[in-house]
Amino acid sequence: VQLQASGGGLVQAGDSLRLSCAASGRTFSSYYMGWFRQAPGKEREFVAAISRDRGTTYYSNSVKGRFDISRDNARNTVYLQMNSLKPEDTAVYYCAAERSKMSTSQYEYDYWGQGTQVTVSS
Repeated sequence: VQLQASGGGLVQAGDSLRLSCAASGRTFSSYYMGWFRQAPGKEREFVAAISRDRGTTYYSNSVKGRFDISRDNARNTVYLQMNSLKPEDTAVYYCAAERSKMSTSQYEYDYWGQGTQVTVSS
């Protein structure tokens, strides 16, 4: 599966932004999907994940209550709605796909998008 992330940009603290990740192929619904981010000088970290049937979601503590992950299997797309953005949310955001299980570990994910930059000014 090939992934294409989009929707990043420059926003002010408190604003909202929605990221999208479009997947190629006809088997999107068979993948668990996740969002990760990497800030300058830091390691890539888990943000959110969603199960194949949308029934289960995971969030990192730093975004819980502010971010919402969703997916539309008919459109082969996963979304990350980001609300109440903070300067510390500034990072390159990556979507990823994993076939075997839902995970918060980047090492479990087999396919990655190219990343989209999110910059939050104070």
